[in-house]
Amino acid sequence: MQPADRKQDMRAVQFDQGRLQIENIVDIAEGAAHAVLSDAPAFRAAIARGADFLEKVLREDGTIYGVTTGYGDSCTVTVPPELVAELPHHLYSYHGCGLGQHFTPAQTRAIMAARLASLCKGFSGVSVDLLEQIERLLKHDLLPLMPSEGSVGASGDLTPLSYLAAVLCGDREVWRDGVQVSAAQALADAGITPLKLRPKEGLAIMNGTAVMTGLACLAYTRAEYLVRLSTRITALASFALDGNAHHFNETLFSVKPHPGQQQVAAWLRADLSSNEPPRNGKRLQDRYSIRCAPHVIGVLGDALPWLRQFIENELNSANDNPIIDAEGEHILHGGHFYGGHIAFAMDSMKNAVANLADLLDRQMALMVDSRYNHGLPANLSGMEGPRATINHGLKALQISASAWTAEALKLTMPASVFSRSTECHNQDKVSMGTIAARDCLRVLELTEQVVAALLITVRQGVWLRCKCNPSAALTPALQEMMQALEADIRPVEEDRRLEPDLRLLLERIRNRNWTLYA
Repeated sequence: MQPADRKQDMRAVQFDQGRLQIENIVDIAEGAAHAVLSDAPAFRAAIARGADFLEKVLREDGTIYGVTTGYGDSCTVTVPPELVAELPHHLYSYHGCGLGQHFTPAQTRAIMAARLASLCKGFSGVSVDLLEQIERLLKHDLLPLMPSEGSVGASGDLTPLSYLAAVLCGDREVWRDGVQVSAAQALADAGITPLKLRPKEGLAIMNGTAVMTGLACLAYTRAEYLVRLSTRITALASFALDGNAHHFNETLFSVKPHPGQQQVAAWLRADLSSNEPPRNGKRLQDRYSIRCAPHVIGVLGDALPWLRQFIENELNSANDNPIIDAEGEHILHGGHFYGGHIAFAMDSMKNAVANLADLLDRQMALMVDSRYNHGLPANLSGMEGPRATINHGLKALQISASAWTAEALKLTMPASVFSRSTECHNQDKVSMGTIAARDCLRVLELTEQVVAALLITVRQGVWLRCKCNPSAALTPALQEMMQALEADIRPVEEDRRLEPDLRLLLERIRNRNWTLYA
């Protein structure tokens, strides 16, 4: 977390009507950048036009969904003019029914940035004051305490986003410096005046896909890194198993032209530095978890471009309802709050990511089994002599990795097919995009745990291979990776608790500490 007085030292991400990338949201979420609302007169005038047009329609006694009517199935209820101003505050009040764990600070920043991005498109009828209030919260790192459960992903992320709307107005609670405080107190301490929502602003904040989209941005970055890290682990596993680098031959992969798969094979060729056939006496074909690794990892690699397109198109969309076309003076009622694209992207991503966990789990099973690891000790135990009889190496770690893999695989059931009819059958087909995104993050978490176990395993396996075959030579890239692992992890000789090593490695993984494949 970055204190407010350090914001000027961070890179700025400008919010206007221009296109943002996943990395912009992730940088804000992780504290590497801060959000800055454009001060360009043309941008601010475009935002103001939407709010002014809404006021004009109200003065002329127009009927506007969610402004002069009730919400959802209550759209047939006309709100008396004298109560219109109170309606946005009722919207966030009755949606304050979320449960489950709260989103983390990084997740909350991503959600807030995603909502700001959508509102900045200029089709939501909100004021510049509202955009500036979100910018102020991000600047001071006052993060709504936002329960993660309660959204069906259409009509947008209503319940979780109600906590953002409330905090903008000085209601409910925030995280401040890791401590839960009342929003009223936090805003007062920061010199921020609570917002009084204008007629459509409650709906504009809540009736969109910001939660699932912000989470999808974070998921994408983690998945992209796992493609590279799984490839590096595979190279080390192949070395530890005395495997055949010719499985990744360039000509071989030229005949099956999936670019992501070809890229993984190219990285493995570079890491293992061999296109030669296997030497005499070596097994002709490695088992599938090594030989077919590019075909498994490459699925996610090939999915990343279209996953990016789905996520970034949603990020750069106006996704609430109604859409306010101030230029053409139209109020357009539709369903842009529907999170189907993010739901499909997250359901697809979690499937491909879980397959990485399964691949690595199988590689580990080979490395710890003396029947298949080509001369390494059982369970990769590093102890020799009489004490070898009481030491069990990585036996329990392999059990844990299998448990994490099984749980990841269990969560691959797509959430998007479990649509429910809600809200008096007004919301009778919903996306489940936020549940899909939360599931995907959990699958990523479990897969990263498997990756941490494999990093210990390949560190141990390569160390043992070099002991029993001193002539075995690592390429410079693998030497560098081994040196980094050796700095964090001692060889496992005498049995010890491995949880601290795993937690350290998880921190390294989630901080993307290793530079892999330029």
